[in-house]
Amino acid sequence: MKFVRFLKDQDPTWGHVQGESVFCLAAAPYESLSYTGESLPLRDCALLAPCEPTKIVCVGKNYYDHAVEMGDGIPDHPILFLKGPNTLNHPCGVITAPDFVTRVDYEGELAVVIRRRAKNVKADQARDYILGYTCFNDVTARTVQQEDGQWTRSKSMDTFGPCGPWVTDEVDPGDLSLVTRLNGRVVQQSRTSRFMRAVPELVEFITASMTLEPGDLIATGTPAGIGPMGDGDRVEVEIEGIGVLSNPVSLPRIKRP
Repeated sequence: MKFVRFLKDQDPTWGHVQGESVFCLAAAPYESLSYTGESLPLRDCALLAPCEPTKIVCVGKNYYDHAVEMGDGIPDHPILFLKGPNTLNHPCGVITAPDFVTRVDYEGELAVVIRRRAKNVKADQARDYILGYTCFNDVTARTVQQEDGQWTRSKSMDTFGPCGPWVTDEVDPGDLSLVTRLNGRVVQQSRTSRFMRAVPELVEFITASMTLEPGDLIATGTPAGIGPMGDGDRVEVEIEGIGVLSNPVSLPRIKRP
């Protein structure tokens, strides 16, 4: 199934997408589906990020080529960091940054949306806790990351978590094509089969340390090819079977590379 969140009469509303129509839901689809009886064309929906996370758990260096690109070696276990809910951005939302930021990078990723509370989940049970999958851009203030020596501030600025356009359970996360484009030019291209740790392993590793709540996001890591964005750019993250996340970039103090 494919789910969206959108504005209906200025109120955030959940919907079930079937073809080119959206069937309105009375509540989030985490445990069950309750339809209102209303529907509308998908093209008329102002889409919001398709989840409401209490936290965004990100996996660093989950592709070998990106670990090499970053120059810090291959980690012997998943490297985790958090982005706050304040970073969440809509499928067409504008990516911005404070004036002191001098470089902002794209990082295209597959994201997992959690369906129900998850603690100490074993890998072979992980699917029962997942609502579905969506596209994510782990936007990063790269120079701030380098200056700080850790990732919190550089990863957690407002608008730095574009997500969407919807969440779907109709894909197998084990081998999906992921492509990131900057102004139409391919800058990242890989497959999720190249993960160091697959989605079920990540769910087991994360929930051994922290409880995940319905709507929480796991961003599974980015492949090689990260790079800077500038004012007026458009960045797209496309994942096979899911769709395209497309965001304009407004960084008046940062010119196009």
